[in-house]
Amino acid sequence: MQIEGRPIRVYDGLVALPHVKQLTEAFLSANFVRNEVARPDTGQFRHWVLNIPLEAAAQLIVYQPTLDAVRDFEGGNPYRIYRCYCNHAAYGDMLFTHTDAQPGQQGLTALWYIAPEWNVEWGGETLFYDSGMDADAVVAPKPGRLVIFDGSITHVGRPPSRICYAPRYTLAFKLEPLSP
Repeated sequence: MQIEGRPIRVYDGLVALPHVKQLTEAFLSANFVRNEVARPDTGQFRHWVLNIPLEAAAQLIVYQPTLDAVRDFEGGNPYRIYRCYCNHAAYGDMLFTHTDAQPGQQGLTALWYIAPEWNVEWGGETLFYDSGMDADAVVAPKPGRLVIFDGSITHVGRPPSRICYAPRYTLAFKLEPLSP
């Protein structure tokens, strides 16, 4: 799928479900802080995040599959990870549309959905918007799914529905091209 010529690619099956379960268990006992904001104008609405040092990120089971998928996504062009963090969203949280990179800035987001199971009735999809702010693509939070996209595409992760008691974890890797 694409938004105005910018690709969004979904990868399934890159890691085994038992590894996704291990990540979920680790995040369930992690010390998330409520200090992340989507945009400067939404600063009063903070959401839960766990910042992961790059040294620790390199040890995650999804690290190498992320780099391999980015290489596929970008046709072999080298990128480096400069930030890694996990978002925690639950029913009642307020999440806002945002971009991860400024227009014209080259940057990718690799977003993993971390949950051992997910029910379509639980919601939690990621919506992608065109420049007219019309929702143009959606990615469901299937366990172990990876979505890679141009960080300048406006998007939002929707919180889970009222009937979902599980957190919606998304593990994000922010990447930038390596200088030639």
